[in-house]
Amino acid sequence: MITSLLVLAATTTGAAADDEEASEPSAAAASVGRPVDKGSFGVGIVLGEPTGVCAKLYLDDDTAIQGALGFNFYGSGIQANAEYVLHPWIVQERDAFVLPIYVGPGLRFIQYDGGRGADNHYAIGLRVVGGMLFDFKEVPLDVFLEVAGVVEYDFKDGEGVELALNLGAGVRYYF
Repeated sequence: MITSLLVLAATTTGAAADDEEASEPSAAAASVGRPVDKGSFGVGIVLGEPTGVCAKLYLDDDTAIQGALGFNFYGSGIQANAEYVLHPWIVQERDAFVLPIYVGPGLRFIQYDGGRGADNHYAIGLRVVGGMLFDFKEVPLDVFLEVAGVVEYDFKDGEGVELALNLGAGVRYYF
């Protein structure tokens, strides 16, 4: 998934540059990345792993801290995660939106509900996230799609280190 996103970014960046040269740039297209008046803190919902609430705080136009808290349906429990993300590539930029790719490291804490008579147990891990963001310029919203790989240590007896995969999609409103 990450590889295909990177290939998409590489192939469409050249097309975006050709489109910009062919058309007259507008004031909205002249600004790269996020508009200044949109706000830097967003809150919304995420569906997937986890399903719950999410937030993002932009530190700069191309760096942010994001996180989520919600239910984990696989393993049925509660998950909290936070990442420091970079937005190194812009796939497309138009008058109405910017479409950047983001990547970054983070942490995950998860409480697994044992179910079927098993005990609850906890795990903590490193999370590496990559995603694509549909960032509207004139409306204080963004829509995202992301995938994250997790290497976690499960504190349950005999479990040890495990691998996990999180997929999510969501929307955030910015203040």
